[in-house]
Amino acid sequence: MSEKTITLALTGASGLVYGLRLLECLLAQGAHVRLLVSQAAQVVAAQELEVTLPSRPAELESSLSERYPDHPGRLSVYGREDWFAPVASGSGASEAMVVCPCSMGTLAAIAQGLSDNLIERAADVMIKENRKLILVPRETPFSALHLENMLKLARLGVIILPANPGFYHHPRRIEDLIDFIVARILDQLGFANELVPRWGERK
Repeated sequence: MSEKTITLALTGASGLVYGLRLLECLLAQGAHVRLLVSQAAQVVAAQELEVTLPSRPAELESSLSERYPDHPGRLSVYGREDWFAPVASGSGASEAMVVCPCSMGTLAAIAQGLSDNLIERAADVMIKENRKLILVPRETPFSALHLENMLKLARLGVIILPANPGFYHHPRRIEDLIDFIVARILDQLGFANELVPRWGERK
């Protein structure tokens, strides 16, 4: 079991199911997860998944703890303007951060160093502290502006991991496609996993 501390941010891009599945897997791996959720992510959760994500951090933490009851005490939820959260400072930064899914607005704000909310500030901290930051954009097609922002961030060491699942593992269910992306994120975070067969492996 891992004792890593990971910051996970859910933003308003389509594909919130990736983020919730990643949360489930991180908790199962024994990680402590610091969760940040944008307002737009709450809208997407209701529209795509018919899931209600409460606005108040304490209520959201309680709701998700009930959803994943086997991992008590490993989830901490922070508000969008909780500037005293550990993730707002380099002295309290997590070992890694994932924004999944990452909206183009959030990606642009991170690329410009805006830090207008806790998600943007936490990402800014990861960059300045040279810690691993993974952005999982879910958008198509990408405009030149999107690509320029991604390139700028990639040159700073940020990992751009688009939610583009492969098919060589012969997926049979939507869950197989979701797990393909989550497995790639877990690989980048250094978590061993067997969510999907790897290239060259038999099913």
